[in-house]
Order: sequence, then structure tokens, then C-alpha cells
Amino acid sequence: MKYLLLPVLLISLMAQGQTKYAYQIDLKVQGLADTTAYLGNYYGESTYLIDTAQVNHTGEFSFYGKKPLGQGVYFLVINKTRLFEFVVSAQQHFRLTTNTQDYVKNMVVTGDVDNKIFFENMLFNGARNVEADPYIKLVSDSLATEPSKLPAREALDQINKKVIAYQDELISQHPATLTARILKSTRQIDIPAPPKKADGSIDSTFQFRYYRKHYWDNFNLKDDALIRLPRPAYQEKIKDYFTRFVPPIADSINAEIDRLAAIAKPNQETYKYFIWMCVIQFQNPTIMGLDGVFVHLIRKYFDSGEMNFWINAKMRSQLKERADQLALSLMGMDANNLIMQDQNLKPRNMFDIKNKYTILYIFDPDCSHCRQETPKLVSFYNAYKTKYDVEVFAVSADTSIQKMKDFIKEFKMPWITVNGPRSYVGSYHKLYDADQTPSMYIIDRRRKIIAKKPPIEELVNFFNNQERLNAGK
Repeated sequence: MKYLLLPVLLISLMAQGQTKYAYQIDLKVQGLADTTAYLGNYYGESTYLIDTAQVNHTGEFSFYGKKPLGQGVYFLVINKTRLFEFVVSAQQHFRLTTNTQDYVKNMVVTGDVDNKIFFENMLFNGARNVEADPYIKLVSDSLATEPSKLPAREALDQINKKVIAYQDELISQHPATLTARILKSTRQIDIPAPPKKADGSIDSTFQFRYYRKHYWDNFNLKDDALIRLPRPAYQEKIKDYFTRFVPPIADSINAEIDRLAAIAKPNQETYKYFIWMCVIQFQNPTIMGLDGVFVHLIRKYFDSGEMNFWINAKMRSQLKERADQLALSLMGMDANNLIMQDQNLKPRNMFDIKNKYTILYIFDPDCSHCRQETPKLVSFYNAYKTKYDVEVFAVSADTSIQKMKDFIKEFKMPWITVNGPRSYVGSYHKLYDADQTPSMYIIDRRRKIIAKKPPIEELVNFFNNQERLNAGK
């Protein structure tokens, strides 16, 4: 009967031998001994330490785990010092052997083509940098003449061609590797010369349109490995594209966000990252009217439940609250009426103003910035009230009528000023986004919001442009 245990024991040992970790990175670094090593990775603008290992007396250690690592560039940390980088791609079982004299030059990779070509590419680039260094010094020499710099510029151009040719071959031979995908993602788009129109003139917009159409050719929005790079390339590409290639109009930006989000969506990691980077970019836009992009993002991707797979209920609630506040007073919307008491406790109705334009100015008598901005508005009003047919409806945020009166007197405010808390229509905070003071809106005769929080210094330009638009219509 005792022999019956042998097959069971063999089966058990075989099962243990076949058990693999989802990732296992074995390392040997000669020169290290009896210390703790950390495995770190990049993620956008941040870095994270995700695993630890004990280095034995011969410099050997391993990182391993039951869940696959996200593909990207990782790094080794010893004593808070980043020693070297390597890639983690589809193949997550490999060995790296090197020494402390030169981590990259002495690197030996076993079991992973991706890291082999990753380190070979680093060595190649390092050699080209050494080759280029004397030419760079000559080109940078402010005392050298331009003719003397010409041979150096030509030499640098030849070195650059060597690098491009090397990378082209690497991408061609190993297109699926992470190293190739990283190199490809940094490639600029080759833009052809602009064609001539039928009348013989050059199409001046061709290159811009071509660049915009092909902007994402070399950058795969579905590849989450491109989030885990030493440079936050994914974030930079999004910002660059929406800054340079999309008109600064909320509807245009919203349409492009939805188009690109659909491309990123098959990968949950890139989907959430793309949307969140857009939220960050447009949560406090510097261009007037683009708060509508933030509202669109929250409505479409958070209120709808699209992002529930990663964002918690508290954050969703906070985003919704902010979007709801902004949505009350977006450009192009109908303005909400305000009825409040003035310094004589007399009700004043903003919609009773019959001027062509109404400036809604929300201030706080105790606000230092308001004290800086109010004189500018008074100066504008006195100079241009008649020219632009404009009236100001100023709302004091403080409950004190006396503070409001003192402020009016101090700054010689010649317009309608009312006390915000003494309202007949509820809180102005529920009707207008005025989280900071001063806040300004411009409302036209149709009672439409045509400007939101414009700088006072730009009012003359704004009204001049508005008048030209009205004349054109």
C-alpha cells in the first residue's frame, strides 16, 4: 500500500513545478550585497515603488507576483537611488545580469528580446552622443563664425541620420516590442510640401490640416505602456493636440474628445487616463468659454457611469457638484435674473437694465483682489459707458450694507450696486458660478451670456470685437 503514495507525490511535485508567477524578474548585480531592492515604475508625471526584494550576499534577487505588471518602463532602486531602467512588456519572465561599474554597458539579458534591444539602443545612442559632443560644442560656441560651424552642423545631421536609420531598422524588425513602440511614439510626422491650387497659388493651410489628420499615426492611444514612460508623453500629446490643433471652442473640443476617447476605450487603462487628463486640462481653462468642456466631460463620462470602474462615489459627487455649478452660467446660455436690495434697501432688478450690454460684477468688500480690480472697472465704465452702451450691475457678496456703502464711496462706483445676500430670487451662487471674487459676466440685450470672467484689461478689445461681429451680422 505504501507504493501507492509515490504517484500522488510525483503529481504534487509536478504541479508545483508548473506553477508560475505572472511575472518574475531575476536580477544579479555584482557589487551589491545584503540590501533591499525596490522595483519602481513611471505613471504619467508620477513614479511608484511597487515591489521589494532582498539582495543576497552574491548580488542576486528576484521580483515576482501573481498579477501581471502593466507594460512600460521600470527602474531599480537601491538606497533611494535609481540605478537603471528596463522595460516590462508581454514577456514578464527574464533575467538581468550586470555590475555596479556600468549598469548599462555590462548588462546581459536572458529570456527577453525586448530588453536586449532596449539596452542595445541605449548603448548605440550613448555612442552617438559621444560622437556628436565635439560638434555640439562647436555649434554652441558664441565666438565661432557661422561658416566655421557649417561642417559641424553637417556632421550632426549625418549622426542624426544614423540614429534614425538604426531606429527604423529596429522598428521594422521588432514592431511588436515595447522598445519599438516607444521609439515610434516619438517620431514626428513627415509632412509633404503643400500642393498648388487651381489658380497656381500655394495651399497655405494644407500642412496644418495634414499634420492634424495624421497627428496620432505614430502614437497608439490604446497602448497603456505609453503612460508608463520616463516622460509623461501621453499627457503631453493630449495637451499639445488640443492646444495647437483644435479650435478653442467648447463644441469643437468636445467632439474631438469624444472621437479620441472612442479610440482609447478598448483599453480601460488608457480610457480612464485619457479622460482624466482631459479633465485636468479643462478644469480651470484660461480661455473664456471652455468651462463647457469640463461640464461635458463630467456629464458624459462620470454622471453616466462610464468611469465607475475606477473612480469612487465621493469623487464623482464632487465632480458633479462642480459641473452643476458651472452649468448654470455657461457662455451662450440665457442669463438668470437677479433682484436684490441696493444701499437704500430698494429692490433693483437686473433685467430692468435696457442698455445694449450689462456687466454683472460680483465682488466682496473685504477681497484684496477686488480692491485692485474695481478701480480698473470704474475707469473703463467712465470712459466707455456711452460708446458701448453698457451698464454695470454690481453684487456685493458681504451681508453688511455698511461695508457695501463704504466700498461704493471709496471707489466712486457710479453704477447700480446691490447686496447679494438681500436677494428676492435666492442665492446668486445658485444662478452664477462665482467661486472667486471678483467674478464678471457680460450679458447682451437678448439676455444671453456672451462673456464669462473676462479680464478687465481686455474689455475694450472684447467690445470692439463684439461690435464688429454685430455689424457683420
